[in-house]
Amino acid sequence: MSKNTRRGYAEKDEIEFGCDWSQKLSFASQELSYLLDRGYPTKGAATFIGNHHMLSERQRLAIMRAVSSMNDIILRKNKQIPLKELSNAEVHIDAFNTIITLEVALSNSLLLDCMDSTIRDLAGLRGTYHVIDKTEEAVHLLFRQLWYSKVRKVTFYIDSPVSNSGRLKSLIMNASANYPMLTEAIVLHDVDKTLETKPYVITSDAIILNKCLSWVNLNRVIIKEHIPNAWCVKFPFPLRSFSDISVLF
Repeated sequence: MSKNTRRGYAEKDEIEFGCDWSQKLSFASQELSYLLDRGYPTKGAATFIGNHHMLSERQRLAIMRAVSSMNDIILRKNKQIPLKELSNAEVHIDAFNTIITLEVALSNSLLLDCMDSTIRDLAGLRGTYHVIDKTEEAVHLLFRQLWYSKVRKVTFYIDSPVSNSGRLKSLIMNASANYPMLTEAIVLHDVDKTLETKPYVITSDAIILNKCLSWVNLNRVIIKEHIPNAWCVKFPFPLRSFSDISVLF
């Protein structure tokens, strides 16, 4: 296992997401929000805005992941399950998506506090994953929060095309022995399509959130309560009107 690995770390992040860039990123996020609300495709709009503000590829990726249209925000909010309603529930976890974000938080690498209230990272898989020194702690944070919430059963869904999926499954199942709840870890070729049909989904993947029956914003709770020093950047997103406040908070 790698020692002192910082998941999602990029050397230039402290500069590109620091004070000198905050105003440009704020303008860019507001402009992207405006275009998404008017039906423009995310990638094309982000390219146009990124070129205008001369943003790096990582900055463009950040605003794409952080910004959502108001329609998508409302859709996701209407399907969100409060933590207090997890008692005796069966939850379905997007394993790589959820665990990697917690690894990034534990690594003190860049996280994004997004418009739809999820916490997202910029650590791309690209078909390769390695268990690091933060992985086991991330898995135990998940289990502890689910146990506190009195969840009856948890199923982890792990992408088989990604390297070391079997190793992550073994780590999860070994950790599960410490918690009195039913646990299953399934390695699948297409996790996204499976989760899109499920209720009580734990993920920050925007496409899954739009299609699943219901979801739980678990990572936000875990990071806020158990990793309070995590580096989480929030662009000053605009409120379209006073009535939007009830949607966003």
